[in-house]
Amino acid sequence: MTRLLALLSACAYLGAADPFRIELQTVSTGFDKVTCWVHARPGFVHGEEPAAVITLQKLTLKGSDVFGPLAEFRSDDGGRTWGAPVVHERTLGHRTEGDVRITPCDFWPKWHAKTGRLLGTGHDARYRNEKVILNRPRTTVYSVYDPASRTWAAWESLQMPDEPRFYSAGAGCTQRVDLPDGDVLLPIYFAAKDEKEYRVCVLRCAFDGRKLTVRKAGSEIRIPGARGAGEPSLAVVGGRYYLTVRHDLAAYVAVSDDGLDFSPPRRWTFDDGSDLGSYNTQAHWVTHRDRLFLVYTRRGANNDHIPRHRAPLFIGEVDVAGPRVIRASERVLVPERGARLGNFGVGQAGPSETWVSVTEWMQTTPPNPYDFTKCTARGSDNAVFVARLLWSEPDPHWLAR
Repeated sequence: MTRLLALLSACAYLGAADPFRIELQTVSTGFDKVTCWVHARPGFVHGEEPAAVITLQKLTLKGSDVFGPLAEFRSDDGGRTWGAPVVHERTLGHRTEGDVRITPCDFWPKWHAKTGRLLGTGHDARYRNEKVILNRPRTTVYSVYDPASRTWAAWESLQMPDEPRFYSAGAGCTQRVDLPDGDVLLPIYFAAKDEKEYRVCVLRCAFDGRKLTVRKAGSEIRIPGARGAGEPSLAVVGGRYYLTVRHDLAAYVAVSDDGLDFSPPRRWTFDDGSDLGSYNTQAHWVTHRDRLFLVYTRRGANNDHIPRHRAPLFIGEVDVAGPRVIRASERVLVPERGARLGNFGVGQAGPSETWVSVTEWMQTTPPNPYDFTKCTARGSDNAVFVARLLWSEPDPHWLAR
């Protein structure tokens, strides 16, 4: 019966008009074979002098998640042209505590409509001898952009409730929802000291245009096994909230009526009941009018040569009653050229345009994950891409997305 319903759904979907078309733009290409750009995410300054800002940072190829200071590409003409990358060493660079280097990373900029500010959130990474410290404290970091001076405020750490479970708590690579009153629903993942499995929750935070403060923490989501739950992303459609969650073995989804208390998570599937095939990586949302879409990577796309099958980048519409991805709606958003395309971002450029930005991550499969020639042989060169979703109908509520 499930497969029959999926077939009927597919026929209906294929007979409908496409809700958007995709234009793929290359913002930057080339790399120095020592570092590569990662974590490209688009943010927008809306108003009299609009601007687009893609934040990203360099990764040291011969290392594991060893990041440099945050940087940005900026466009003042809607993305038609881009300036040279600007590195924000002073405000979004590292700090030291003894022999430990602390660097903000996994950053996501998003327009906060109530205050008219571009607010970025992420978390920090701690290094000793240029290696990630495994059992380390972690904090959510945030910063506010000044479009006039084209700089970010010095990054700050979000003050968390004084509870042991939040020893390592961060909003790295997470997609937030801003409420009409200005409060921020910020997903995080966290663990107590020496705890092996992470948990997920959503924080309700106040934001006054400069300072972010926690009001309340929502219910915990646990997914047993491996490292637990991580990198959650949140969306709201039709007054209902959807949370997609990373796990080493599969991707999961949970739903909520208030954005804080969620149903038990269930594995992502297609509408025919088969597993989505996404695992050990993040997924994020696109919302438009009353429709919900998931952006993800998965197995089964002639991509066994890609670490964790993290390319190509797909987009599929979500049947919110499931929730599940409508298989017939799946499209390639960014093609695979030998490098992985995980760790991407989504931003609302206007009423008729949504951006998904991503970089080609130039590390590859073991036993030598630093052999970037496996990537370049198939055409990749650390390109920074923007996939523009050009909608057939404008969204009157786009600023609240």
